[in-house]
Amino acid sequence: QVQLVESGGGLVQPGGSLRLSCAASVMIYRAYTMAWYRQAPGKQRELVALITTGGSTNYADSVKGRFTISRDNAQATVYLQMNSLKPEDTALYYCNAGHQWGQGTQVTVSS
Repeated sequence: QVQLVESGGGLVQPGGSLRLSCAASVMIYRAYTMAWYRQAPGKQRELVALITTGGSTNYADSVKGRFTISRDNAQATVYLQMNSLKPEDTALYYCNAGHQWGQGTQVTVSS
């Protein structure tokens, strides 16, 4: 049973914006801190941002001031708004909750 479903990736020019969505099962959504990770080719997977069940957030230094993570309790969905995108943001982005992972959505920033 798929617990996390990501969407919203794509190709965008430098300086552009994208919003990623992660739809979760209600049980998972209510129980866990939700997070976004990313993995670029040849690099380790890294934490991008997280949001606790209480709404507290934390961000990687590389995305602070550009990315915003948020939760929609009515939809059991977590969002990652990404602004001022840079080529180095190019990666496969994964949604995470506890031991559950989504399938990943590709973000490519290129002119």
